[in-house]
Amino acid sequence: MVQDGTFKTRDSTWTCESTRMAAAPPSYCFVAFPPRAKDGLVVFGKNSARPRDEVQEVVYFSAADHQPESKVECTYISIDQVPRTHAIMISRPAWLWGAEMGANEHGVCIANEAINTREPAAEIEALLGMDLVRLGLERGETAKEALDVIVSLLEEHGQGGNYYEDANSCHSFQSAYLIVDRDEAWVLETVGKYWAAEKVTEGVRCICNQLSLTTKMDAEHPELRSYAQSQGWWTGEGEFNFSEVFSPVEDHLDCGAGKDSLEKQEESITVQTMMNTLRDKASGVCIDSESFLTTASGVSVLPQNRSFPCIHYFTGTPDPSRSIFKPFIFVDDVKLVPKTQSPCFGDDDPAKKEPRFQEKPDRRHELYKAHEWARAVIESDQEQGRKLRSTMLELEKQGLEAMEEILTSSEPLDPAEVGDLFYDCVDTEIKFFK
Repeated sequence: MVQDGTFKTRDSTWTCESTRMAAAPPSYCFVAFPPRAKDGLVVFGKNSARPRDEVQEVVYFSAADHQPESKVECTYISIDQVPRTHAIMISRPAWLWGAEMGANEHGVCIANEAINTREPAAEIEALLGMDLVRLGLERGETAKEALDVIVSLLEEHGQGGNYYEDANSCHSFQSAYLIVDRDEAWVLETVGKYWAAEKVTEGVRCICNQLSLTTKMDAEHPELRSYAQSQGWWTGEGEFNFSEVFSPVEDHLDCGAGKDSLEKQEESITVQTMMNTLRDKASGVCIDSESFLTTASGVSVLPQNRSFPCIHYFTGTPDPSRSIFKPFIFVDDVKLVPKTQSPCFGDDDPAKKEPRFQEKPDRRHELYKAHEWARAVIESDQEQGRKLRSTMLELEKQGLEAMEEILTSSEPLDPAEVGDLFYDCVDTEIKFFK
């Protein structure tokens, strides 16, 4: 952003009436490893705190081969495509290309958080943090490979651009990522093209909208420390503490209660534990404020025993305390689910035309519309709402029990039985709401 309130794109500028909206609340992402997690399972969970009226869609993209020298059009810029991309299932704000969270066919899960750092995020349009989530999933077979993909693209293209579909709000952020597979997780935190990362293989780890890396860094940008010195943020003496060096001088955001919510669990952490944590409003993990809402949630279970499949659960609807987590498993013939996909506006989409976001089209998909009815009932009629909520949880419980059987069965998974899994769950949910 330049001083007169215009927002720079690569080719032009467009004007914003205001450059700030209400400060975003913390958005949480967790991972738990055995023995804290139950039965040799790695459990991953993410809440996406976004503007209240934003629609998230859940979309599957199959693995694909690409022509040499072809390009991929991300949210704001096009970059070189790779020869082959992996199959992915993502939850994303419907107006952009990338993803808030998702998984790929190799058992890699990634989510990101917008963070504020000592260095303001670039507002020239580049790759969004959410674009880098999707690119990491499409191109990485392991968590470490996905990390390498993200940092190399960050170096080449930079990060920046408006994170909200709003002509009156030019908010750009730096990003932090939690990148997980069956064996390990990487916490990656970025400041412009500079970054640091920590490998995690045990216990519970949470990231939210603050820098969390301190003196333990297992990988970092080769010029990270010299850059900090050049800015006068580090003297070059003593131990290098990433968050102390790069956090804003006044960082009032408190992620403490949310971070403690999973770590204080005394029993083994299960899929249900993770879902309960994401539904917890008292701790601040589940957001429901005047401007912001947890607009979508996801949980993944990654068995360390590779003979069992990874299982991924998505809500596709706002507020996990009033939503159903629905399971998905990667197989060769996945049935697509149009009912969780938002309308496509093509080149007429106001997010693609410059100046951007001059209009706000109706991006609600069929599941979202059906779920609006359920939310209205829960809010307006206490008795009917309680019954509805109870039935919703019963539907979810049936899905969890079916998935538990898959993870404890001695029989190999029959792909034909689960190709329609997410489709059928969404269909049942919509019929139930009607």
